[in-house]
Amino acid sequence: MNEQIRGYLVEAKPYYKPVANEVELFRAAYGRRMPMILKGPTGCGKTRFMEFMAWSLNKPLITLACNEDMTASDLVGRYLLDADGTRWHDGPLTVAARHGGICYLDEVVEARQDTTVIIHPLTDDRRILPLDKRGELVHAHPDFQLVVSYNPGYQSATKDLKQSTKQRFGAIEFHYPKQAEETAIVAHESGVGDDIAAKLVGIAHRSRGLRGRGLEEGISTRMLIHAGLLIADGIKPREACALAMAKPITDDEDMTQALNGFIEAYFGP
Repeated sequence: MNEQIRGYLVEAKPYYKPVANEVELFRAAYGRRMPMILKGPTGCGKTRFMEFMAWSLNKPLITLACNEDMTASDLVGRYLLDADGTRWHDGPLTVAARHGGICYLDEVVEARQDTTVIIHPLTDDRRILPLDKRGELVHAHPDFQLVVSYNPGYQSATKDLKQSTKQRFGAIEFHYPKQAEETAIVAHESGVGDDIAAKLVGIAHRSRGLRGRGLEEGISTRMLIHAGLLIADGIKPREACALAMAKPITDDEDMTQALNGFIEAYFGP
């Protein structure tokens, strides 16, 4: 394995609790090097799943968080000045394609569409990446796989993948875990007891019922873990929940009061 990409290996086994057959499905897709889309709400475990699968497959994982300012050069590379003059530096997508890693583009719809089209030649039977600025055509390493993620319930019509892009991928849909499974995850990741973790999960499940009725998103598993960590550090549960769960997801006074009501229902006034 090339030393440039060896540093992207996931050394320690990430904690991941499967909720269905997503591990088996992804392993089969990787066997065919099928490009994959991971769809699901924010903070439900998509990135942790990718870390777990990269560790399980013993493949390097190069992750890039996409944003509206991201350019094609941020993906494929650019010429930069150094002590020896102008030199080409591969971008994360090029590194993965050239040396055989899994490239994970998180929240890919946040990138401009004129940027995401550069992945098209990598996601069909050509498996090539043109580097126009360098005049080079990179043929993807046999171990290369492209994976993207996004939250379909959150995106507007102007921020969605084109059909010409979607149809190049297989897809796995993620949801928040069932309450017992989510409780186990929160307890393990934050260090709080099962009783506290169950209360946090209960608040989250009630908040998710408000999606589309004042909230764009309910409280995520990630936010529950943040609250649990604060509680484990000695912060009072109500204060930890307000800081990590209620205040970040809404500025609306009525919604804040509703969330505070859920918190009081589990932890008292």
